[in-house]
Amino acid sequence: MSTSIDVSTVTSEGHDGARQLAAARTHRAVKVYGSAETAVRALDGIDVVFDRAMFTAIMGPSGSGKSTLMHCLAGLDDLTSGEVWLGETQLGRLSEKQLTRTRREKLGFVFQAFNLVPSLTALENITLPLDLASRRPDKTWLDHVIETVGLGQRLAHRPCELSGGQQQRVAVARALASRPEVIFADEPTGNLDTSSGAEVLDLLRLAVREYGRTVVMVTHDPVAASYSERVVFLADGKIVDDMAGPTPERVIDRMKSVGEV
Repeated sequence: MSTSIDVSTVTSEGHDGARQLAAARTHRAVKVYGSAETAVRALDGIDVVFDRAMFTAIMGPSGSGKSTLMHCLAGLDDLTSGEVWLGETQLGRLSEKQLTRTRREKLGFVFQAFNLVPSLTALENITLPLDLASRRPDKTWLDHVIETVGLGQRLAHRPCELSGGQQQRVAVARALASRPEVIFADEPTGNLDTSSGAEVLDLLRLAVREYGRTVVMVTHDPVAASYSERVVFLADGKIVDDMAGPTPERVIDRMKSVGEV
């Protein structure tokens, strides 16, 4: 059994040098799939801290554990052992009902496949998490988010009437609508062309710089990673490097050494 740590005593250096409480963190995180001879150790004792109001990318070869790490951080999957914290909340101590409420109130999600409801309009998709939580949208904030993502003229359109880039902007607006503490993005540009992908990455970066959100993004794309302020590299379920101020060239060089490119 891992030793419990009071997260309120754990701080880290933010990108502005200020001491601040971590937005999310793991302590000796282990995730094992299967058992006996078929067991796969997807996470192997990971300790990592994600600062508030920072854009961090997670990279690594296929099977390195990057998506597993994000899913465990977001409470979408359970650890085999160890701890995951969101702010001062240890996810492993929550009931399923409490965990669902935490995800709805504190987290936003952007996925590669957009995950929009086809029968709903863009506006209805944006407000869906709030509706499910029986929360009324803050109209001023909602209007600001919609203006920021440039969807003012497309709110009555359904996903099939929108381009891929527009659908992903709906997903970003949906992630921001509830004012989440952390936005998790899983390959958010994977289905987009270069121009649309850049627009989405700009929006995620804006969420950090202008709105003070924390963004954690899994990506295999060095250009996408360069929009972040920090890249955490995984291999075989372990963190093998931690890069500040990434550029596409630096990311590519590092990925070569861990077998990604």
